[in-house]
Amino acid sequence: MIGMKAGENRANQQAAAQQQAAAEGAAQQKAATEAAAAQAAPAPAAAAADPTEQLKKLAELHDAGVLTDEEFAASKKKALGI
Repeated sequence: MIGMKAGENRANQQAAAQQQAAAEGAAQQKAATEAAAAQAAPAPAAAAADPTEQLKKLAELHDAGVLTDEEFAASKKKALGI
């Protein structure tokens, strides 16, 4: 009886770990998909006309982890016309 419970506990722990790993993988995939969509989507003409707003949006994406430091720096230069 005790051996069966220990086996059930191990099986439950393994199942929980697999579920957590699957959830983390799905979250990472979603973030990657959103990042790709953000980079692929053309910027609206109004956003390009106002560098301040564009920089704010880029900073938000960078803070959220969607843009890497390198991507942020390149996008910032582009927005400023450098």
